[in-house]
Amino acid sequence: MVLPPKSALVIGAGPSGLVSYRNLAKYGCFETVALYERRDDVGGVWYLDNPTSSTITPRWPSPSYPGLIGNVLPEYLSFSHYPFPALADPHQPFPTLGETYEFLRSFAEPYICEGKIKLNMEVVRVEEMPDGQGWKVRTKDWNNGQGTEVDEIWDAVVVAVGWYDHPVWPNTPGLDILREHGLATHANSYRGPQGNEGKQVLVVGNANSGNDIAAHLAPIAKTPVYQSIRRPAFPGFPSLPDARIRSIAPVAQYSLTPSNNKITAHLQDGTTLTDIDTIYIATGYKPHPDFIHVLDPTSPTPHITRLVDQNPHPDTSHRVPSLHRHILYAYNPTLAFIGSPMSFTPFTVNDISSLWLTYIWSLSIPLLPSSPSKLLEFETERIKAIETRRKETNNPSALFAYSVLGASEESYAESLRKEIIDIHPELEEYLPKWAPEEERKKHREMMYPRKYDALLYARDHQKKVVVEAA
Repeated sequence: MVLPPKSALVIGAGPSGLVSYRNLAKYGCFETVALYERRDDVGGVWYLDNPTSSTITPRWPSPSYPGLIGNVLPEYLSFSHYPFPALADPHQPFPTLGETYEFLRSFAEPYICEGKIKLNMEVVRVEEMPDGQGWKVRTKDWNNGQGTEVDEIWDAVVVAVGWYDHPVWPNTPGLDILREHGLATHANSYRGPQGNEGKQVLVVGNANSGNDIAAHLAPIAKTPVYQSIRRPAFPGFPSLPDARIRSIAPVAQYSLTPSNNKITAHLQDGTTLTDIDTIYIATGYKPHPDFIHVLDPTSPTPHITRLVDQNPHPDTSHRVPSLHRHILYAYNPTLAFIGSPMSFTPFTVNDISSLWLTYIWSLSIPLLPSSPSKLLEFETERIKAIETRRKETNNPSALFAYSVLGASEESYAESLRKEIIDIHPELEEYLPKWAPEEERKKHREMMYPRKYDALLYARDHQKKVVVEAA
């Protein structure tokens, strides 16, 4: 490991990667900073591409879908020095998919024009080099349609991808057979309710995607639309009551009747549902950057292994391992991850995280522990805290996970912010605040009822439009 690094590569042009590039380039002391994005535009999940039959390069579709509206207010989607613009509809305080994409595109435009953000550049492998010589990055350049491979050496690498490439599927018996027959689809490939007219559908999951999919299907699918729920809805995932959607218990097993391709769902409460046509699985994603290869820290001789295979822990396997404060790779802190934990306000959290990283790499914040064992204490303590929370709850499926910040988000982000402000007090007015003041906490939590009110308005307004048109 050599600090400070002279060159830094950011992988991924979603919100996390874009703000990471801006902070490294603007506040760091690097000779070279670049960002590589494998798709043909920026925006990450907020870029819903429209492929044509003439597309010859690989596609990595976004898990978003037409009509998607976010559940985070614009002030929490802003970047420092770059606020989210005013929205067009005063009755819809949450940005649409298109509005969020346009914000990100305008943020990135100057860097694209300067050639600092390179599109159609797929990173297929990142490998740690021995003796602190940096990172070998293998890319495929798809700008010529051929995927030309090139190896480059970078002093430091920021990984801002990994979540949405790896959907989580339940380990429900019989589900694999449904997937083989194309009867079970993950929410990451959902593009709207079309094609489900008159079909009996089961949606598994009641977070944002599951609620949206069920609501989209209710007007056209055979009713009721079943929605399998294993825990009460988190308050951040509001949805409107709909008599056409029926909540059911978790599924214990699926079976398929080959003669008519009809599905039977055997529920954990003993109920059996028959004649189901299709299943939508909306059970989330996991961070799993399997293209990162590191020197095995347990081997006495240089030996390359995949980072994600390091020291798996049975209760926290859905995580990027060996990270200090969810950011720095403990055995070589010239590798960093921005966006490795899921947060309620990811734009602002990752703005702070990448700015903290910039100052760590520039040696402006002298707070980095001196050894891997010290850096790993953060991970050890968090694993213990998650295990304790799970033991203390009566709900074994409660949302206590290593890679979900949850209740720790405010204290985590504010601790990074404080270390930045202590060194650079001039940034105080520009950086978002997470101080656990009651008024600020109340303001954030008001997003839940505001989202519910926005859903009510959209539903009632749609009914009014239909009546007037008639």
